[in-house]
Amino acid sequence: MNVVCRYWILLLCMLAAGQAKAQNYLKGKPFNNITLEASLKPFKVNEKAYIRAVAHEMFTQWQSLLRHADTVSVMLWTGDGSEILDYKGHPDQPLEWAKYMGNPNTAHEVGAAPESLSLHERAYLYREDPPDFVYADLAFIVQSLKEAGRKVTGKPILVGATFDPGPEFAKSPFKYDKHPEILGGNAMGHKTFVSSYSVLEGDAEAYAGFPEGIPDQTPFGTFFGRQSQHFLSDLGFDYIWFSNGFGFGAEGWSATGAIFSGKEFQEEKLNDATEKVLQFWMLFREECPDFPIQTRGTNLSVGADLARDAVDLKGIYEGGFNMLPPPNSPWAALDGDFGLELAGYMSRMAELPDSRFPFRYYTHDPWWINSPWLDRYGREPHDIYLPMAVGRIDENGQMGVPSHLNFLTIDDTYGNMPTQVPDEVIPHILKARYDLPTAPGPLVWVYPFDEYHDWAKNEDGRLPEVYYGDWFIRQAINAGLPLNTVISTTSFQQAVRKSPGLFNESILLSIAPEEGSAYEQALMEFVKEGGKLIVFGPMDHSAKEFMEFVNLTNKAPLAGEMKLISDGEGNLMDKSGRDLINHRSLFSGGGFRSTMTDPEDQYSRKILHVEQSGDIRDMAWLRTHPDWKGGKVMYFRGTNSSDFTGGRLLTPDDPEEYVIVPGLLRKLLSAFGMHIKVEKRDLSIKDPVLTINRSDKAFIFSGYNPNSTVKQYFKFAQGAPLLIGLETLLEEGYSTYTMPTAWHRECRAFVQQESGMLSFKELHSGQKGISKRYQVSGLENGTLRFYPQEAVSSADLQVFLNSGYPWKNGRVDFEEKNDENGSYFEVENVSGTVVFAW
Repeated sequence: MNVVCRYWILLLCMLAAGQAKAQNYLKGKPFNNITLEASLKPFKVNEKAYIRAVAHEMFTQWQSLLRHADTVSVMLWTGDGSEILDYKGHPDQPLEWAKYMGNPNTAHEVGAAPESLSLHERAYLYREDPPDFVYADLAFIVQSLKEAGRKVTGKPILVGATFDPGPEFAKSPFKYDKHPEILGGNAMGHKTFVSSYSVLEGDAEAYAGFPEGIPDQTPFGTFFGRQSQHFLSDLGFDYIWFSNGFGFGAEGWSATGAIFSGKEFQEEKLNDATEKVLQFWMLFREECPDFPIQTRGTNLSVGADLARDAVDLKGIYEGGFNMLPPPNSPWAALDGDFGLELAGYMSRMAELPDSRFPFRYYTHDPWWINSPWLDRYGREPHDIYLPMAVGRIDENGQMGVPSHLNFLTIDDTYGNMPTQVPDEVIPHILKARYDLPTAPGPLVWVYPFDEYHDWAKNEDGRLPEVYYGDWFIRQAINAGLPLNTVISTTSFQQAVRKSPGLFNESILLSIAPEEGSAYEQALMEFVKEGGKLIVFGPMDHSAKEFMEFVNLTNKAPLAGEMKLISDGEGNLMDKSGRDLINHRSLFSGGGFRSTMTDPEDQYSRKILHVEQSGDIRDMAWLRTHPDWKGGKVMYFRGTNSSDFTGGRLLTPDDPEEYVIVPGLLRKLLSAFGMHIKVEKRDLSIKDPVLTINRSDKAFIFSGYNPNSTVKQYFKFAQGAPLLIGLETLLEEGYSTYTMPTAWHRECRAFVQQESGMLSFKELHSGQKGISKRYQVSGLENGTLRFYPQEAVSSADLQVFLNSGYPWKNGRVDFEEKNDENGSYFEVENVSGTVVFAW
């Protein structure tokens, strides 16, 4: 065979392989970039052949996932970022790197401190003989990663550097000995974190970007930017990562910050502090103009960050800084606070610099001797399925899902890379991606991204209101509110004009709109055209027209303990008889003022009210009108049932003493036909966390059950949802399930039936032309409603009653429906087993 023939055969084989690879992409939604984060610990021997072998193994372990990415990155946790600050431009300069377990920046020598000290109080070497590296070795590692990655994956490979503002990971004489003036945050002790807007004192030592030394009063942003430009360029890096809140205020982890002390908001400081934050980004970009920036962000949310620590995320996003927005916080792995993780994640993606945003998953920790997948999560994938159920809607009404995927990290504290972790994690990542959101979920958060930033700059004392909203949603999600779709108030107004029916199957959740705003009019028009809306929080700045629309009047504010009284909605109150709430004005956007203007209004139905020493205020009511085409609006004043008692986060009230008011939001969904109940042994047991996303018309349920004895009840307007692969005992029309810690199930069938044991299974096709076949059994004169895939028409559908293979008999008629519950098919009054196929 001649050379030309061999060439053409090889070319055809490559084209065929390329076609096969393209066909296997995830529903047309490959990740733009998948990042493997790693420390230098796996490079246990400083020899070129060893380094190349480790680099090859890194990509090989994750290859079944990396094939679904356009680009692959490795983000190197070389040290704590001080390797950038210390860089002098010499390749033979010794490299201080993260060869430790624990905190090496304490008063105790590494490995010499008393054994009684914790890892946060001392450090050990990660192995007896860690290798020594110089900067040239780091450049070789970067190059080896690019070569191995291209060889294994066939894709472009990027390598990123990292900067952490804190005392973790590596020794930092620069931060803690030579230049302590740059320290500000208190996340790991008093003044332990670098403040991005600090100013350096003079330093005669030579650095790569400052060969004559650092002039006195040099802004840290200027110094860090110039050093980063030299470091990244010289060593072959492609981008930089700002870790642990760096660049986003002074305090990345706490409910308090530069503006909020936990006792008061110092609004007079806000404008100056926000300018300092933005100034850092501008100074950095003046010195390091082109390298892309990726970010960790804080542990909190847009509104909370803005009100407590002057984080002007809008200004950062609009600054043209070539940056990716922050991903979800990894702290849910540590504290189980998925409400904070999901609320923060959604708030940051409501508006974006462009359409990209990342999802980050915590597999290993290379510093603190834990591997979350193996221990903190217990190999349960709840922190995959819950945040990956989140989707954002843009101004064109298009669904957005994560474009980037990061793994923190692929190596553990001892520098090992156990193959068990990628082998077990990858299938869950892929399953979540296959079930990605393709349409708005049943509940949509219309997030006031622009409003919060505008209100913070005003001088009318609205910071408590900005602070309140996100903390309220945090508690509501932790109490089982299925909230996982977000759109900004600004995008909402454009999206409903371009796609009028976009939210026909959804309930919108929003704060009260600003008086005279276009958003105010858009919300009222939405309801008048048949939409469903919940307005929560204070209504102190709305127009008279909107207050009349809701039937609301404000009276003198109340605060403190109040008695909560139900007005006919018995399922809203738990069986314990608790009826006390604590309304703290500081944490709840002001005092409790709301009342119904006309309690006798025939179109309004009171649901909850509170009483304090004879004074009454109304907590929740529902209003409809015959001219609204079935539209409904609920007002829910709400209370942030939390306080600041020290520590990092707000502390929720004791559920055995007070009603957790945000938890009532899940129960209030019953007014819209969506009933979600929880049965647990006692009030101290945490509620399950739930997401429901729509994927190709299916309802994808995902959950985290902190206690697996909790029983969950579901009944929607279209019936009780049936989860695929499971049986359920119907109770008073509810499907009931007792779930494990983490669960993820598809639902395409709902049944209206009071009792019985039902089963929902997927069957094999067994028939040419049929791709999907499902079976519902246990029906007793029930009405069955099912949602095939988007492209399935009535002509494609087959429905059988009490029949089986070869599917020649038992065909029954069905009816195609299109109403507020969407587009679906229905069979009525059936008993036994129904099979539907297409």
